[in-house]
Amino acid sequence: MAMSISASGNNEPMVDMNTTPLIDVMLVLLIMFIITLPVMTNNIKLDMPISDGGRTQPEVIKLGIESDGTIVWNGTVVESLAHLEQFFRAEAAKPNQPELHVRPDKRAKYDQVAQVLGSAQRNGMKRIGFEGQEQYLKE
Repeated sequence: MAMSISASGNNEPMVDMNTTPLIDVMLVLLIMFIITLPVMTNNIKLDMPISDGGRTQPEVIKLGIESDGTIVWNGTVVESLAHLEQFFRAEAAKPNQPELHVRPDKRAKYDQVAQVLGSAQRNGMKRIGFEGQEQYLKE
């Protein structure tokens, strides 16, 4: 009354792995993924900017850093970093803070540019950007 497990008739156990439970789990996961996918893609919250009509462009401050370390504020040479910090504090205190457009010369020292940017940040300037990146393109 013994039942043979292998087809060859010898008494060795069958070593094939039963994949039926694995296939069942995979099919359940696939069905769950198909069911939840439309729910996930239809709930996208997108914050669009609101137009306030004829809002004027903010004031722009052009700050140049020359290769010799000279700092130029809207065409005027700044004597020292302490004097520049006074400019930053005065502009940061305005209710509608102007944009600071920094244009370092290609040969300016990194340390000088980092000091100016750090000073701007410490003194409350929030809207800082770079201009003149085209000078760094390889010719």
